[in-house]
Amino acid sequence: MTTVESDRSGHVHEPLTDQFLGVEFSVADHVAYYAELRARGPLLWNATQGFWVAPRHAEVMAVATDSETFCSGRGILTFEIGAEYASPPTMMHTDPPDHTRYRALVQPAFGRRVVKTLDASVREAAKALVDRLPLDRAVDVVPPLAVPLPVQVIAQLLGLPEERWDDVWAWSEASIPGTEIYADEARRAALNAEMMAELMRLVAEARVSPKDDVIGQLATTEVDGDRLTDDELAMFLNQLLVAGNETTRNTISGGLVALAENPDQWARLVADRSLVASAVEEILRWTTAVIYFMRTATRDTELGGVPVAAGEPVVMVYASANRDEAEFGPTAGSFDVGRSPNHHVAFGFGAHFCLGAALARLEVAAVLDALLDRGVTRLELAGPVGRSASNIIAGVTAAPMILHTT
Repeated sequence: MTTVESDRSGHVHEPLTDQFLGVEFSVADHVAYYAELRARGPLLWNATQGFWVAPRHAEVMAVATDSETFCSGRGILTFEIGAEYASPPTMMHTDPPDHTRYRALVQPAFGRRVVKTLDASVREAAKALVDRLPLDRAVDVVPPLAVPLPVQVIAQLLGLPEERWDDVWAWSEASIPGTEIYADEARRAALNAEMMAELMRLVAEARVSPKDDVIGQLATTEVDGDRLTDDELAMFLNQLLVAGNETTRNTISGGLVALAENPDQWARLVADRSLVASAVEEILRWTTAVIYFMRTATRDTELGGVPVAAGEPVVMVYASANRDEAEFGPTAGSFDVGRSPNHHVAFGFGAHFCLGAALARLEVAAVLDALLDRGVTRLELAGPVGRSASNIIAGVTAAPMILHTT
């Protein structure tokens, strides 16, 4: 594939980076595509929209851990380049000191102590869903397991009754660019408006009579007399609802697909339950639910030996970084439930490390434990795996498989 010089910056355009324009991928083999990106260099320029692509682990880490040099406030997705917001649409669009303030105010609601109190209820929910799955015959595990578990957990965190759980799923789907379910923009806008109206209602209730749930904690938490405004609360709850649902669902379904494709690795879990924790980390690395996020250089700098000018965006391709041989060695392309160390970036890194990481880990572990408790000895794919065309979320839309017990 040839490259051409095509912009005033003097950077050479790499056509492979066009996959990060818009919201859809057109490549069939993502793994091979990421490998080709990494082989072409530490930074690749897209002249069509004017951004760098960083496909390797080292450069992704360098960007993620330097929020002074690479900011989030100018957009985190390529279609936001040039956009200006009167207020940040999500906490992910903020930088220190604003981001530091937000973290201080919301972290108490998602700390390890809080997640520990959820352990029993999350495992109970996972067990109930797994126990309803048919054994020794084909079932698509996405609708009855991967979809409802994160929805139930998020809905309970938000204090939403069971009759609204289906709404949580619809709101989440409508909020993710590139998903096929709600391609109709009018329907997408209506669902987003409905979601925000419900979130604002919950915020108003929590201000008057806070409950012992996430909204109640967020509404009442103060740091040096400072607390979140109603708009800030709604912004964060929107992010929680979408990110906590969509990413965990695809991690669960993608992880089960990986275990079906690598039956020897499931056999290792059956033989040694102590590997569940490391298996969760490998599932996170392997699936990498969030494909990329973007930062923008605040000053002239250098990345991977390549000069980056102030104002130039950099796309951190987490999904590629998590397959980088330079970090994970010659087995980077192998699924290994015992991998250690495992310095994956599935949750990002640095200041924007995912707040819900502990909860996501708990949900994935709960599913694995529930399947092992039910006596599943092998997972076998029973048909083609359906995958989303989104270049933002690595979605698994269908995962037909047989849960063998003999």
